[in-house]
Amino acid sequence: MSGPMFRTRASLRADLLALGLRPGDAVLVHAAMRGVGPLLNGPDALIGALSDAVGPDGTVLGYADWDSVHTDLMDEQGRVLPEWRDHVPGFDPARSRAVRMNGAYPEFLRTTPGARRSGNPGASVVALGGQAEWFTADHPLDYGYGPGSPFAKLVEAGGRVLMVGAPLDTATLLHHAEHLAWVPGKRVLRYETPFATPAGVEWRWTEEFDTSEPVVDGLAEDYFAEIIRAFLAAGTGVRGSIGGAAGVLMDAAPLCAFGVAWIEERLGTA
Repeated sequence: MSGPMFRTRASLRADLLALGLRPGDAVLVHAAMRGVGPLLNGPDALIGALSDAVGPDGTVLGYADWDSVHTDLMDEQGRVLPEWRDHVPGFDPARSRAVRMNGAYPEFLRTTPGARRSGNPGASVVALGGQAEWFTADHPLDYGYGPGSPFAKLVEAGGRVLMVGAPLDTATLLHHAEHLAWVPGKRVLRYETPFATPAGVEWRWTEEFDTSEPVVDGLAEDYFAEIIRAFLAAGTGVRGSIGGAAGVLMDAAPLCAFGVAWIEERLGTA
């Protein structure tokens, strides 16, 4: 009787190298683990394969966000309702879980020994490897997808974006493009955020462009996927397979510049 056809760390590394990932790369990964297929050692097999492919000088990143529901408890002014306020835990980069709606990959990466996590709760990024400390340090608490963020650093460093079976509209780097695009009417959110401190939970007002929906009116809900399809159609980026999942590998700087231009051409002003 033959056993299950597991994907292994070694087979996934071979797939990643065939797709074009290289030693020294910094790569922001979005992964839908179920599509990769049965994994020997689960999501850790993919994380290990990514680390093997980029080597000790490379960096593997993931978009963590924060698994908190306190935003559902806010009033119209962005304050958590009094009856809930004392029960909301503060954000702790070392302990707070990655958001579950992004799948297993970010939380597995966060808990991998040596991983670092940036300090902006909603825009937090996890990094593992040679430049993990640099990518996650000094993440601005306001406008966390803008200058100084791990997303801006990915562009600066000549990094890459890898989709492993993940929907194209989940490419978080394009929130950085939203931030940079010169268009009127961007939605801004202002709300209180709880942070864990030795003295207890401290609340801080935070300001951010709205990333829960397109940042301005006139864009489709999944317009990030439109941008990436157009980017790929222009002959940039590569497609392949990572295990049983569709893989898309793109350079961050050209993708971000393409996204900014795409948004501004449709909604910008002269």
